[in-house]
Amino acid sequence: MKKELLLRKEELNQEPLKAIYFGGGTPSILTATEINSFCSLILEQYVCENDLEITLEANPDDLTSNYLNDLTTTPINRLSVGIQSFRDEDLKLMNRAHTSKQAQQSLALIVQQFDNYTLDLIYGIPGLSHEDWINNIKIALSYSPKHISAYALTVEHKTVLDHQIKKKLIKPVDEQQSQEQFFILKELLEKEGFEQYEISNFAKDSNYAVNNTAYWKQEPYLGIGPSAHSFDGINRSWNKANNWKYIRAIQEDSLPSEKEQLSLWESYNEFVMTGLRTMWGIAIKDLEDKFSEALVAYFIRECEPKLQNKILINEKGVIKLHPSQLFYADGIASDLFFVP
Repeated sequence: MKKELLLRKEELNQEPLKAIYFGGGTPSILTATEINSFCSLILEQYVCENDLEITLEANPDDLTSNYLNDLTTTPINRLSVGIQSFRDEDLKLMNRAHTSKQAQQSLALIVQQFDNYTLDLIYGIPGLSHEDWINNIKIALSYSPKHISAYALTVEHKTVLDHQIKKKLIKPVDEQQSQEQFFILKELLEKEGFEQYEISNFAKDSNYAVNNTAYWKQEPYLGIGPSAHSFDGINRSWNKANNWKYIRAIQEDSLPSEKEQLSLWESYNEFVMTGLRTMWGIAIKDLEDKFSEALVAYFIRECEPKLQNKILINEKGVIKLHPSQLFYADGIASDLFFVP
């Protein structure tokens, strides 16, 4: 991975890095020495902004007192903790390795060492009552995080959970339950001063995730390692998932990746999808700067009935979802897609 960083150092055209994100897989298995080694190479070889956000994804069971102490000797200045739930029955159902007790112990330790961290929660879990969900949110808030991400449970094909649902050992995900718990979350967090800046992300005092915001605003990013995805503003590329093929290619000074150039309409569809998910919405002027008159006209025409029905709102030339429609963001966006 360090060699790949060197092979690809010119791809960002000396644009300053705003964020480094150790994520995907389980990066909290890295030692402080290994993290320092990665960060040193990046800081030496790449142009970086002074207030660089450096995030480490971590499982609660990895965040022991000793490990957190070690992390303070690295440039990591933000943690993303996969809590998911404070109920053991939920964690067991989702096949998580940690317990509720470990989740709370890790947060108690984190607040002593890190000022900036986010935690992930999941709603719509079979058996998770609204009362249980409210309790999960309240426990999370008791640790005073500046950022919370929350996602509706989705069942991936051929997983243990998928098998259990098909065998009727567990109830299927209830869309109505997920929707109601989404709005419970929104109401409780907004009362506590959080801003919903993206469908699944809430920040206090403008502590937006720099890394994730770059995805939603379609800024270029570089993904390093097996399976990692990259985007240069026009092309998407992704590394081979097979570890051995990845290693062999890098050893031969070759990049183990495939690339595709997005068509104009694919770029438009992504712009609509990501823009509608955020509080910044879709500015008509930005559309006009990026796309053809025909696509802009198409967007305005497709939006019109949704504006009349208060599914969308127009705030001074910026198209946004009506607050009551946030849960349906992806479906509404797909209605606005251009399909040649």
